[in-house]
Amino acid sequence: MQDKSLYERIFEIVAEIPDGCVATYGQIAWMAGIPHAPRVVGYAMSKVPYDLNIPCHRVVNRLGELAPNHVFGGEQQQRTLLEQEGVTFLENGRIDMEKCQWRSFEG
Repeated sequence: MQDKSLYERIFEIVAEIPDGCVATYGQIAWMAGIPHAPRVVGYAMSKVPYDLNIPCHRVVNRLGELAPNHVFGGEQQQRTLLEQEGVTFLENGRIDMEKCQWRSFEG
């Protein structure tokens, strides 16, 4: 049996992020076994097949900043999706990472 591809592992991890939570590119990279390659996660998110229905909008940078305007149809679209799920934002426009970051290791 062949091991899963790196992208498949990344997609599976991102699919587990619950509504109302976000994870960072670095967090996903660490969980996928590539701790020094968060950019690979970003690239993988740009390659997700539409039919997989992966919640890519829940992956953000370490500061809680949203994706660039060319992703998700613009920054406002990602924010809207996250707010609909209960993700809260600070006055500076960043996600409240203290409240909303996925703690996958907690039960």
